[in-house]
Order: sequence, then C-alpha cells, then structure tokens
Amino acid sequence: MPAIRRTARSCALSLVSLGVIGAALAAAPAHAAPHNDRSGAVALDDSQVAKYDAQVAKARKHAERRLDSRVRTATDIALHQRGDTYSYGSAGPNAFDCSGLIFYSYRQAGFDVPRTSDAQAGSTRRIAKDNMRPGDLMFFFDGGGVYHSSIFLRWEKGHAVMLHAPGSGQQVTVAAPWTGNWFAGTLRH
Repeated sequence: MPAIRRTARSCALSLVSLGVIGAALAAAPAHAAPHNDRSGAVALDDSQVAKYDAQVAKARKHAERRLDSRVRTATDIALHQRGDTYSYGSAGPNAFDCSGLIFYSYRQAGFDVPRTSDAQAGSTRRIAKDNMRPGDLMFFFDGGGVYHSSIFLRWEKGHAVMLHAPGSGQQVTVAAPWTGNWFAGTLRH
C-alpha cells in the first residue's frame, strides 16, 4: 500500500509542477471551500473536472512530443556514428561497443542511460515487438542474459532494421538481426 501512495503522490507532484492542479483549483468557486474533512480537499463541479482533464491531456501530449523529440535526437546522433570503429568498452565519440553507442547517443539527447547492455535492458520498459517505434531499443539474450543491444530503426519486409556496433573488426552499421532471441525496450513512458 505505501508504494501506491508514493506513486499517487509523485503523480500529483508531477501535475502540480505542470501547473495543472493549480489552474483547476484557481477555477474552483469560493463557496467550494473544504468540507469538514482533514484532507483540505476542494470539491469541483463537472465542468471544472472536465477542464482539469483537458489540461492534463494537453500537458501529457506536450510531454510525449518532447520525449519523442529527444528519442529522435538520440537516434540521429547514433546514425551519425555509422562507420565508426567497434572497440570493446568504448563509448565514443569515435569508437563504440554496442552499449557504448546507446550510452553516448542517448546521453547526448538528455537520457540517463546506464553503460552496459544488461543494465540498459533493466532500465527500459519492456514492450511488444509489434509496438516498437524508431529509437526503441533491442536486447539480444541467451542463457547467460543480455549480451548485445541495438537501436531499432524500422520494420522492413517483416524484419527489424537496427543500428548497432556489431563486434571486433567491424563498424557501426545498419543491419537486420541474426537471431530472433531479442526483446524490445523503450525509454518512452
């Protein structure tokens, strides 16, 4: 139960930071003073609730557009690394390993992304492959866990197209997966 309260409180704080709750409360009539409960809650009529809901929806769409823009920026940064050399343990700007490419590109776009593939997989929200959008991440696994990561670009003829730093002696490139043992993750909410 405490986790639910923290989530509700953090959501409310997020909405307050967007000014949404303040605007809804400012619209509350003076006679809508708190009732005799200890929470200090203000009763809103249906039109005020509808206005509040519209403001929340507008703020959410704006936040989603900003997040999509940051994901596009990260993808563009990564695409500009095509041809750079693979180097184990490297995170740019001129040489990368698979997770280093994601670390470099997404950090440049303002995301707090961990350094390793396994940690990156753990920090994303897992999504269905059918729901992937450009800039989502692909994580390759075997019995030992996640061993490779890449950036999803698009579907082409039923196959995923990705950008990745493949391995020793190779360069950052666009390719199709060599196996179906991968799952999708997103940094979008």
